[in-house]
Amino acid sequence: MIRTIANLLSPAGRNGRLSILIFHRVVAQRDPVFDWNPDAIAFERRMRWLRTWFHVLPLDEAVRRLREQSLPARAAAVSFDDGYADNYHVALPILQRLGIPATFFVATGYIDGGRMWNDTIAESVRHCGKDTLDLSGIGLGRHDISSPETMRRTTAVLLDGLKYKAARERRQAADHVAQVAGCRLPADLMMTSEQVQAMHRAGMQIGAHTVSHPILAGLDHDEVRREVVGSRDFLEDLLQDRVGLFAYPNGRPSLDYRAEDADSVRALGFDAAVTTAWGVADAGSDLMQLPRFTPWDGTRLRFGVRLLRNLLDDSRRASTQMAG
Repeated sequence: MIRTIANLLSPAGRNGRLSILIFHRVVAQRDPVFDWNPDAIAFERRMRWLRTWFHVLPLDEAVRRLREQSLPARAAAVSFDDGYADNYHVALPILQRLGIPATFFVATGYIDGGRMWNDTIAESVRHCGKDTLDLSGIGLGRHDISSPETMRRTTAVLLDGLKYKAARERRQAADHVAQVAGCRLPADLMMTSEQVQAMHRAGMQIGAHTVSHPILAGLDHDEVRREVVGSRDFLEDLLQDRVGLFAYPNGRPSLDYRAEDADSVRALGFDAAVTTAWGVADAGSDLMQLPRFTPWDGTRLRFGVRLLRNLLDDSRRASTQMAG
């Protein structure tokens, strides 16, 4: 049923439509605290379902065929953001076993032992070992972290409150949280250079994702260019290959990046750039602002329906825009 309906909603040729899935982490075993990341079993199950219903393409080929209006029916691509080490250790073997290509967008400033500010906060909360985290010294209040549920809630509150602060303020706040927590934080959350190279040798695509994962909408033109070019140049030197794909950090249009940022990426010669705006791409899509989405459901039927709803909702949006 899923495949039949997908054939109607995502046909081949000039009316072809591309569904791009986005993931961040795939953990070896279910995380009782941050349980939104799929574990290996759940991820493999979803990839098997996807492979059954959709024609999964490498993203660069999918972009080319989208431009040429030659997509196969039920076209899809798989992508990962940030460059977590579990992409290499856990996701890669599953993708290889199933013959599914994927694109990994890497924030280059954090490979080889770096840690993103949000992970500093999350891991500080997880490993604190206290029932209460007192952050009143920097105006962030006191938080109950005595259970997995309260750890999740506290982490979400802190991340939401700091996400759109200036980069320096965010880093200082994250460092303060770590200091108060007083625990040892992991230095192996992100891939190493060798692992990124191994991904590339394995046939996976590597895309640029800036150097420090900033909110581009808060930067000036020159800062945006340095972040984008710095990430691409580092990866091209590391891989000795062209990097033609880019992912916007956070990725929500207008909020996380601006139209002029997309124009900057276009001017830098990228083949395509992806966002986190939900939907599917078609022949009329801006290649520098391709939508992506995450079907998170854990059962076969719900996962399939989520894929179809994304296709269907996007069709309705397109019809409404045309009517308007």
